[in-house]
Amino acid sequence: MNPLLNINSFIAEKVTNRKDSLLRPDLTLYHDQLTAAVQGKSVLVIGGAGTIGSSYIKAILRYKPGKLVVVDINENGLTELVRDCRSHSELELPEDFKSYPINMDDKVFRKIFIHEGPFHIVANFAAHKHVRSEKDIYSIEAMLDNNVFKAKKLLDLLLEFPPEHFFCVSTDKAANPVNMMGASKKLMEEVILAYSDRFKITTARFANVAFSNGSLLAGFIERIMKKQPLVSPSDVDRYFVSPAESGEICLLACLMAESGDVVFPKLSHEKDLTSLARISQDFIRFIGYDVQICHNESDAKQAAANLNEDTVAYPLYLFNSGTSGEKLYEEFYTEQEILDNKKFRSLGVIKNAARRDIGELNTIIEDLKLLFDKNISKKDIVKRMNELLPTFNHIEKGKNLDQHM
Repeated sequence: MNPLLNINSFIAEKVTNRKDSLLRPDLTLYHDQLTAAVQGKSVLVIGGAGTIGSSYIKAILRYKPGKLVVVDINENGLTELVRDCRSHSELELPEDFKSYPINMDDKVFRKIFIHEGPFHIVANFAAHKHVRSEKDIYSIEAMLDNNVFKAKKLLDLLLEFPPEHFFCVSTDKAANPVNMMGASKKLMEEVILAYSDRFKITTARFANVAFSNGSLLAGFIERIMKKQPLVSPSDVDRYFVSPAESGEICLLACLMAESGDVVFPKLSHEKDLTSLARISQDFIRFIGYDVQICHNESDAKQAAANLNEDTVAYPLYLFNSGTSGEKLYEEFYTEQEILDNKKFRSLGVIKNAARRDIGELNTIIEDLKLLFDKNISKKDIVKRMNELLPTFNHIEKGKNLDQHM
């Protein structure tokens, strides 16, 4: 594969079908307000080495913050973030910049928060984001700990030192969730919004980020580099935004939305919903091959083993989705949620997202922690989450994504 392959061009031409950013009209409309909110301010980004977090950083850097502190458990990811930003022709890190490879639950995080603050803007992107993170009770406990328990602990810290803006990323899968990842994010939304009368808090549900870290599409690059077959579900459609758009959505939600707002992109079912099977075939053609459709994993692996310099077709295995928690379609809001479609040109806003009393949430979280201390099964925790979240309707098929190529 050509190392100079322009993934951004492929995303624009074959995934989002947008030459310009979806958010361009709102970035233009709110330019002066964004500049006033960011310029010279102190910014803390948690989980900043991931695709969305790093894209948010690149978006906010264009408005000249005075200080930037980035925290992430991925030390290698932080290294690449710094190299990327310092090598970017249009970006400049502030002189007061620091990155720390730590967990926001570590004791040293509190020290950093207190001694490097106060922070005007705090954005949290630390999360378990994959449906595969619900394979068993252990992975579910780790996911709830990261997405809910630690988010609550961060909010309690922010109560002591409230920022001007706090943003915590959510997911489209929180709307009528069918998997534990979506349910954890729905509960997280209720946790953070419980604090929205104490200081300004916003969140965003949005589409898949094309070629984000760990995604199926990003895996295509790894498979090609290793001469391994591509694999894609044949029956799954998704909405996509580019990495840059994901950062811009979060920037606008963080700074321009009102406290308690849940923001989502205005995408059309007819125009923007895209087949993963089609994208996989377009990608193979984009890198210069014809497509060789394979009917099982064994045939695909054998075809990949026979790849050589004379190969004209690349193997692709298409399968019917059958994993637990897999939703064949996406939605950003429910019928019960009230929408504001006038605030932004490219974003919608949910104005009445469910929230609970902080005391009630404290009880819920302690009960969940006690539940995990017992000898429980995945079925037990799914049942409890069903009781907590009326819109949660778990899809269990007895197979998880770790069982696929």
